[in-house]
Amino acid sequence: MAEHGNPAALRCRTYGGDEGNGGMGGGVWPGELNPDSRALIDAFVAQGVQPYDRLSVLEARAMVAGSTRLQGPRIELPSVRDLLLPARAGRLPVRVYHPAPGQSLPLVVYFHGGGFVTGSVAVADRPCRLLARAGRCVVASVEYRLAPECPFPGPLDDALDSTRWLAAHADELGADAERLVIAGDSAGGNLAAATVQRIVAVGGPTIAHQMLLYPTLAPSRDSASESLVENGEGYLLTRGSLDWFWDHYLPDPAATRDPRAAPLLAENLAGLPGTTIVVPEFDPLRDEGLAYADRLRAALVDVEVDRVPGALHGFWWMAGALSQAGELTERLGARLRALLE
Repeated sequence: MAEHGNPAALRCRTYGGDEGNGGMGGGVWPGELNPDSRALIDAFVAQGVQPYDRLSVLEARAMVAGSTRLQGPRIELPSVRDLLLPARAGRLPVRVYHPAPGQSLPLVVYFHGGGFVTGSVAVADRPCRLLARAGRCVVASVEYRLAPECPFPGPLDDALDSTRWLAAHADELGADAERLVIAGDSAGGNLAAATVQRIVAVGGPTIAHQMLLYPTLAPSRDSASESLVENGEGYLLTRGSLDWFWDHYLPDPAATRDPRAAPLLAENLAGLPGTTIVVPEFDPLRDEGLAYADRLRAALVDVEVDRVPGALHGFWWMAGALSQAGELTERLGARLRALLE
């Protein structure tokens, strides 16, 4: 389904702050952490929570798995199914959430965050349930393989294979393949963006929209972006942790310039579907999201940038601690309904 209005337009909305501060790149941010975010950081400091680059892979995975305590209660849905899908490397687990069985609803293929190293369908379960209900859509959450056991391009292969299978079998899931959305947060946002680029390049399946929540879109080691400099320490996700994640995902230095691994580096973005990009103020990856929005706009792609003042990277998974998470879910749900119903 095509986006409404001028396809060259880029809408930028600021939530929780001054709407007049909205804008690309040089827009003014309020410069103050949301009180919930400040309280969460203080609690982590008091508990001695360490950045990822000071942990082993297994310790990092255990820490992320334990983060579900920050997500609030799990809502019940009428239908939640676990499937195994065929892929080139074997079978992939996928969890499918349907808020209204018997109705054919839009299909959202979702890739969880976790730096390509951590995270899982189980960790993302509660946010996916909330998104399915808010957006009145079928959400298919994919358990792609993780680095370092499976570095690039393995996770991207899994994302491509699962997207194609889910679109081809949408009817069996109670979903409508003509209303297909690809979504992901953080590293999952990278996989979503790269998947969309690859699928558009080869001509199908047709994608109605992509939703990228604070995506990581290019290796950070040599970046001098303002947000990396300003937010690379003290805001949960550190610059050292970003390098740690990327080093596990891209052990081959040559891959750092491969646009399949770094979607921000793709030469041609023409023909991509309408896009929603979420950019939190205190995220070291904030400027990557803004830069990708700028590039999409230059390619005449319709983009809505959801700027979230005072917010941290990864906040969408923390609805039990951060009020901005639930607010974002409602906005994403409203966006899906407006685009796809």
